[in-house]
Amino acid sequence: MKNDRWVFYKDVEPQDQKNGVIRRVLAYDGDVMTVENTFEKGAIGALHSHPHTQITYIISGKFEFEIDGVKKVVTAGDTLLKTDGVIHGCVCLEAGKLLDIFTPYREDFVED
Repeated sequence: MKNDRWVFYKDVEPQDQKNGVIRRVLAYDGDVMTVENTFEKGAIGALHSHPHTQITYIISGKFEFEIDGVKKVVTAGDTLLKTDGVIHGCVCLEAGKLLDIFTPYREDFVED
């Protein structure tokens, strides 16, 4: 899938994260990656950090995000910036979907 020009949603294997979250790794190369995360109400994205810059676009739902100790509620259309090493996480208040864009790509999300 790395470097594939065309990634069709119907062909992407969902990865059950076992915590009310389903991950789908979409198009990516060595510099950038897109990932869709579908959250059930109450699902938690535990506080964590990583050596990637991440932008999150809220496709649907309602989430309480914490970024670098600050908590805010976000909904469809909002975007969030999480830079290299910043601690962040979320709680899903209303079921929804997030689109994450990472640079560089998350090697730990794929088996290349």
